[in-house]
Amino acid sequence: MRIVLGVSGGIAAYKAVLVLRLLREQGHAVRVVPTEAALRFVGAPTWEALSGEPVSTTVFDDVPGVAHVALGKGADLVVVVPATADLLARAATGRADDLLTATLLTARCPVVMAPAMHTEMWEHPATVANVATLRERGVHVLDPDSGRLTGADTGPGRLPEPEDVVRFALGVAGRPSSNPDGTDGAPGARPRTGTVRDLEGRVVVVSAGGTREPIDPVRFLGNSSSGKQGVALARAARARGAEVVLVGANLALPPEGVGTYVPVVTTAELRTAVRAAASDADVVVMAAAVADFRPAHAPDAKIKKVPGRAPAPIELVENPDILRELATDRLRAGQVVVGFAAETGDADGDVLDHGRAKARRKGADLVVVNAVGGGRGFGTDDNDVTVLDAAGDVVATAHGSKDEVAHAVWDLVAKRLA
Repeated sequence: MRIVLGVSGGIAAYKAVLVLRLLREQGHAVRVVPTEAALRFVGAPTWEALSGEPVSTTVFDDVPGVAHVALGKGADLVVVVPATADLLARAATGRADDLLTATLLTARCPVVMAPAMHTEMWEHPATVANVATLRERGVHVLDPDSGRLTGADTGPGRLPEPEDVVRFALGVAGRPSSNPDGTDGAPGARPRTGTVRDLEGRVVVVSAGGTREPIDPVRFLGNSSSGKQGVALARAARARGAEVVLVGANLALPPEGVGTYVPVVTTAELRTAVRAAASDADVVVMAAAVADFRPAHAPDAKIKKVPGRAPAPIELVENPDILRELATDRLRAGQVVVGFAAETGDADGDVLDHGRAKARRKGADLVVVNAVGGGRGFGTDDNDVTVLDAAGDVVATAHGSKDEVAHAVWDLVAKRLA
């Protein structure tokens, strides 16, 4: 993939070096386009050595090649790290007074901006308005992290970690098309790289992770779900314009770029949080691995091991079937409900057999079936799924990164919403 990495003049420019390295390590061709101010933080030799390409800040270099037009038109993705308050303002008003802003005007690919600035600058009404303008135009502007800033200051305005920026940007750029085969429709067509805003104005609730049911104050029944697929679904929905609520159960990593985040632990807590958010939602996606059972009793003190005595059996009771409740109740008219089925084969059937039975039993509009165990599904960075309708019929398949799978699911949901 051909990527333009824009760098504007802030102290966080040094972190863009790691973004460049991460992109190059994944095999992408990267052209760095800094501003003049950015070169005061990291010099041109660094960018050229790591990218293997020339660096320029002005439209007057390579005049015969019309670089200020060619760079934007030829890119599959533009990422700006960091995006300072000044750069956001110039981009929002359509300025083209250097090579970077001219490239932003000519780009017809996904554009991702990772802001970094002092809290007061990020919260200033002018910056708030500029970010809103850019997002309305389809630019993916990440929210900055909160943390230590320049000097002793702390607060929102810190550049997200380079790994998170790269993960988000590649997820946006690498999405498959609306067709299950990942093409624009013609045989052998190149997969699309753009992201449409087909969820603009929609409210989406996504659950992710794995619930834990306490056995005593220090032990629990749980599962191996990391929450990566659910977080990818939330992030993809936000990139496509949705207002997102992510209900996360014991996620492996803090989620970035997902909208509103509600952390929970148990199935009961997840049920309460999802139903509260779902009352205003157009779509509910139950990607969390929810415990089917919980201990009937959980003592207030740790269960002690007594030598020579077998432990008392743990009586289990059934948890509420949250997906079936949501599919039956439909807390909002026209609401689309999507479930996930993490399955293993056994003597009674294979993964798809169990997925079909679950789809018919639950009544959700779509059920995404994936095999788990043996290094598949849980905790991995990729996924391989089959999507069924309420009758158990296959409507699509998807494989690749969890970001790509997320966009494939949203393609199907968007069609139903339309």
